[in-house]
Formats: sequence, structure tokens, C-alpha cells
Amino acid sequence: MSKIIVVTGASRGIGLAVVKLAAKKKYKVYALSRNPKKIILSDFIKPISIDISDEKSIANFTSVLEKEKVIVDALINNAGVFLNKPFKETSKTEFETVYQVNLFGLVSITKMLLNQISYRGHVVNISSMGGVQGSKKFSGLSAYSSSKAAVNILTELLAEEFKEVGPAFNALSLGAVQTEMLEEAFPGLIAPLSAEQMASYILDFAINGQKFFNGKTLPISSSTP
Repeated sequence: MSKIIVVTGASRGIGLAVVKLAAKKKYKVYALSRNPKKIILSDFIKPISIDISDEKSIANFTSVLEKEKVIVDALINNAGVFLNKPFKETSKTEFETVYQVNLFGLVSITKMLLNQISYRGHVVNISSMGGVQGSKKFSGLSAYSSSKAAVNILTELLAEEFKEVGPAFNALSLGAVQTEMLEEAFPGLIAPLSAEQMASYILDFAINGQKFFNGKTLPISSSTP
């Protein structure tokens, strides 16, 4: 039976690469983005215009799934915003903007989609190595990395809360990947992995990782630390 997956932040970078790869495998993909026109149409891809920081927008999407009695196998929470700015120059509003998408948006889409996710399903939260305790930290990423640290702990808590009824919850804390976001944040930096390479790992983990892990934050990085 073909898998059904939901991907947020699906219009570029890793999210778009996951969508394309899933379609090649003939999975049905709900590709969520504020810019769905950038997503290639196919028999297996359904672009959805959505702002995960707006619960009304999410409700419109989940109501369609409920009416169609769709059962989702995997939710990949990939949407995120990045900010590289010294702490003393970062306003409260900028902190809130980062958290609104990276944490609160993730909370909203996950909570509102839970009833449509299979009890054997998998919620994969895309995080960052910057949010992992003991990993190398970078100046200017106080808002971004702290929001990802919150995602990692939230993942552990949700796995505990739903361990008897499902779905499973895991976080993948990624190192540098060659994407538009990386280029915007660190112009000229060459990452060791392409978006397509990372997408292959993420998609396989989303479909099979819950057989081996639950409530884990897995560092996905070829660098040390």
C-alpha cells in the first residue's frame, strides 16, 4: 500500500527535495507551503497553501483530510526560519518570529493533525545540530538554535505522552546542508551534503525510523563535534 506523507516547508531546499523523492516512490504527498506555486504538480503531489503560524490556515487543511478520511503515515515538520544576528541586536519581535514558525507552528500543525496520523505513524521534527547540547555553537544564532533546542525537548515529551497510543516522535538534528537557506545565512559556505542527499535519509527515516527509535534526537552531521 502506498504511503501518505505530509511535508511542511515544501517549496524549497530539503522540503522540496523530500517531496520530489517521495513522488518518485509513488507516495501520496501533501506538500505544505506559503508558496505552493513553486512545487511541481504530479499525480502524487498535492500542493497546499498554508501558513503553519496561522491555526485557521491549518484547520482548513485538516478539515479536508477529515472529510476524505485520510490517514497519514508520516508528518515531516520541516518548515523553519533562520536568523543570523548578534544577540544584542536581535529584537524581541525577531525572537518571536523565529519561535512562531520553528516551535509554535510545529506545535500547531502537529496537534491539529494528530487525529489523522496512523497510530503506527511517525512525526519527524527537523531540527539542527545547533540545538543539541554539547555541539559546536555559532555566534548570531541565539534565536534559531534555542528554538531548535526547544523542538528537541518537545519531541522527547510527546514521545513519552503518546508512547501507548502512537504515533512515534523523533527529531533529526541536521548539520550543514547545501540549501538556499544556508546560502542566505552563510554566503559562500560549502556544505558536505546536498539537499537531495539529506532528503533521501529523511524520507527513509520517516517511513521506517519509528521501528527503531522513539523520543530520540538524532544528530545527523558528518562534522565533529
